[in-house]
Amino acid sequence: MNTLFELSEKLKKREISSLELTKAYIGRIDEKNPLLNAVVHKTYDKALALAERADKRLAEGNAPLLCGIPVLLKDNICSEGDLTTCCSKMLSGYRPPYDATAWKRLEEQGMVLLGKTNMDEFAFGSTSETSCYGAPKNPVDPSFITGGSSGGSAAAVSAGFAPVALGSDTGGSVRQPASFCGVVGLKPTYGAVSRYGLIAYASSFDQIGVFAGSVKEAGVLFGAIRGTDSHDMTTCAGFYSAGKRQDGELSAASAGRRLKLAIVRELSDGIDEDVKNTLERARAYFSGTGAEIAEVSIPSLVSALPAYYIIACAEASSNLGRYDGVRYGHRAEGAASFEELAVKSRNEGFGDEVKRRIMLGTYVLSGGYYDAWYRKACEVRETVARGFLKTFEKYDVILAPTSPFIVPRFGEKRGAADLYRADMCTAPANLSGLPAISVPSGTDRNGMPIGLQIIGNRFDEETVLFAAEKLEQGLKPQHDTWGGYAC
Repeated sequence: MNTLFELSEKLKKREISSLELTKAYIGRIDEKNPLLNAVVHKTYDKALALAERADKRLAEGNAPLLCGIPVLLKDNICSEGDLTTCCSKMLSGYRPPYDATAWKRLEEQGMVLLGKTNMDEFAFGSTSETSCYGAPKNPVDPSFITGGSSGGSAAAVSAGFAPVALGSDTGGSVRQPASFCGVVGLKPTYGAVSRYGLIAYASSFDQIGVFAGSVKEAGVLFGAIRGTDSHDMTTCAGFYSAGKRQDGELSAASAGRRLKLAIVRELSDGIDEDVKNTLERARAYFSGTGAEIAEVSIPSLVSALPAYYIIACAEASSNLGRYDGVRYGHRAEGAASFEELAVKSRNEGFGDEVKRRIMLGTYVLSGGYYDAWYRKACEVRETVARGFLKTFEKYDVILAPTSPFIVPRFGEKRGAADLYRADMCTAPANLSGLPAISVPSGTDRNGMPIGLQIIGNRFDEETVLFAAEKLEQGLKPQHDTWGGYAC
């Protein structure tokens, strides 16, 4: 198994060319993707051209660490001229005329784009089953789901279709599928990474995140995409130190830290027994390393999930109003009026879950309900954020489950409420704009992965990554990455 760092070293020593590496990953995708359905749009011609460009850069010397390394993007992250459909019939055939800032920064580093990955339609879901292309399957065992909404990216890294991938996280859509597929998934601080070119779901929550086989690899990819952007005024330089070098190693100051961790009662109540056991093993491990660890309470978190769904659906209703059959998206045939055109286009273009969330959002924004629901949810959001800030006055990070339950099988009966509950442990970080990472930490009764989550203070990704590396060293299952790498 080759890590991103090993592949980079081979490329720089000219033991393998980027073109050869890219062809190897293309071969693996073509071989395994018909079963897993993780990649929905292939950009092989672009990949080969980018690989040739990377080889010229490598031959000149002093190329960045990521130069020549293949990557995959979630199907809601724009790249110029490439199909980008949010896995929805509404955007069938859409090819954006511009690059997302996150992808542009990776391209400037010399990375090679292999294609776009499967996802829940418009990122509305926690299983990736709402995709118009059909659900991706879990590489660990294809009878199980990948999680969502970035299920294709998680499955692709797990299966070795690329060493790293980008996804988006609105309420847990990077961390939860990372947990289910046995890979690392990082959601940065809101504002740390530009959202320009990320097709919007809920604009005050959406954040581009990264998938990788290890915490160090995730940290390197995050370092390449973070930073301010004139196209996205919500981006902020933050308060980053030089604690992470390009090779992913921690600074001496960070490496010598004694961690203070909190386990928040409201994030660990009502979880599956296997998840609870994994959390207890992590508690024991950190205690054994000399870290200070204690159980705390943030009472406002009992209202975090409903507040998240009220605000997220309201923002989704607003963001998706543009798809009316005239300005953007699918246009229905045979409509006699604008109203009929909008209704027919949306009925034909949107799936059931998208329609459900648009209707929920429209309801809470409507006259007579705005104050009762939306405004109250915003007040809860502020209370939750204050609760986290108070906790971080005493503790460095929070240790929590990523998912409250183990990986479900396809065909298990799950209602809408069950799907929304999947975000119980992850959505509070989005509600507060906090960085969080899921790390493979064990297996369940079915032999499927269990991830645990490290949540940190705003713009303190360095501490989050430091704690995550500690967790990875202590609890990572003693076997190779599930699918292995292509080379």
